[in-house]
Amino acid sequence: MPFLDGNSLKTDSSPSSAPAAFTPSVRLGIGVDADDFRLSPTTHSGLFSFHLLQPTSPLMTGYWQLRRAIFCQEQHLFEEHDRDERDDRAYPIAAIYPGSAQHFGVVGVVRILEEQPGLWYGGRLGVKDRYRRQNQIGKGLIWKAVTTAHGWGAQRFLATVQLQNVRYFERLHWQSLEAVAIRGVPHHLMEANLAYYEPSCERRPGLRAA
Repeated sequence: MPFLDGNSLKTDSSPSSAPAAFTPSVRLGIGVDADDFRLSPTTHSGLFSFHLLQPTSPLMTGYWQLRRAIFCQEQHLFEEHDRDERDDRAYPIAAIYPGSAQHFGVVGVVRILEEQPGLWYGGRLGVKDRYRRQNQIGKGLIWKAVTTAHGWGAQRFLATVQLQNVRYFERLHWQSLEAVAIRGVPHHLMEANLAYYEPSCERRPGLRAA
């Protein structure tokens, strides 16, 4: 269930947004228990943990590799890599499987960025194929993304979501603002309920380079 970035609503967007080809990165048809979700993924969730990555972290290698695997090799949205100019000002977040070593432990990715003061978007959300039955990873990434931005002063947190994933996000306290067609594919522009996503206390680092 990928997030798309804010510019994906533009009909003349560059290939880097490529929203038409996005497909869910987490298994569909799963139930979501909102109360259980609220309690478990704020920082750690059973086998998995969710981390804001520093530019020098060895986990950044796994972050880029997983993005490339999902958005280039699997979904064929890009040829060599999926990086774009937004990565210069985006904050990468990774889901980590502690049983793996270094970058091989990255099993989920998402990025957040502030498009305007107080207005944040999520993007590049994906989960490694072999872990997509671990429902908690997708929920944890969403939680970590929104609560982190909220703690840094987000007044709104938006994403464009494919039609088949709208109900999933609604059960995670998102609401649809409008239906939009992006390159002929039905999407909804959705907004997180920040009253539910309590702000994180994590310190905001400086902008990072891609």
